[in-house]
Amino acid sequence: MTKYRFNLPQHRGGIFLTDGGMETTLIFHEGVDLPHFAAFVLMDSTEGRARLERYYETYLAIARDRGAGFVLDSPTWRANADWGEKLGYDATTLKGVNMRSIEFLHGLRAKWERPNLPCVISGAIGPRGDGYKAGNMDAGEAEEYHSAQIAAFAEAGADMVTAYTLNSINEAVGVARAAKTQNMPAAISFTVETDGNLVRGETLREAIEIVDRETEGAPEYFMVNCAHPSHFEGALQAGEAWVKRIHGVRANASAKSHAELDESTTLDAGDPADLGRRYVDLRRAFPSMRMLGGCCGTDHRHVGAICEAVMPPRALSA
Repeated sequence: MTKYRFNLPQHRGGIFLTDGGMETTLIFHEGVDLPHFAAFVLMDSTEGRARLERYYETYLAIARDRGAGFVLDSPTWRANADWGEKLGYDATTLKGVNMRSIEFLHGLRAKWERPNLPCVISGAIGPRGDGYKAGNMDAGEAEEYHSAQIAAFAEAGADMVTAYTLNSINEAVGVARAAKTQNMPAAISFTVETDGNLVRGETLREAIEIVDRETEGAPEYFMVNCAHPSHFEGALQAGEAWVKRIHGVRANASAKSHAELDESTTLDAGDPADLGRRYVDLRRAFPSMRMLGGCCGTDHRHVGAICEAVMPPRALSA
């Protein structure tokens, strides 16, 4: 079932899109109840799977129309042991839903992939705790903790794993080591505060360089997600080796801080056109950034605006 695990097409160039803010789209735009912000629970019902299929296909159509590749991230950001326990999932049922999520994406790939639309299946990993608050695991504990989810993704035939919204260097090291042990390509995506630093004050440079040093460069690449471009663009320095390791951005639409977003009861969707222009600026300064998508508050309008700004229009492919 694995197609790209040992030959990721992202490394061969071109733009790859991702989806937007899955959870905020489902909650605020579609009125779906997602307990503990967990989208993976939708895998347990026919209606839920149909809703997810419609969600992904909206983005796949954008990629098709623009001739971009696509990274299909599974709806499993919350599908780890601690969050699973809160939702009534034990180790066995959690493994099952993680595997079914990857198998579900295989079905989408079979339907949508074509020569100008390579679809990479990525098992999405979230932090053990709250993505906006500092975690307290050491690297060894994080490696052990995340191994089960990575193993489920590997068994189900994912091409890679991506850990999103990490704010702890130790947790990032642990994920990267666990993936390396299981021969799974891994991307590490950090989130930052409005000053461009991790929640404990470490810089993005420190985070990336430490993870690379402690794992012997195990991650395939790094990303930044769940922050507005204005929060991190000033922290990047063109031409430096650590910045060249950042190959993707999934930004928030809102320029609000994490604390403000946490307290908000309404969705701040920002300005899709402005977000698209900011992605153009990022791409010009940092051409290694090829995985482009959205996070909290973004939907297909934002990813469409990003794609329209970054890529020239093209005719619909058959």
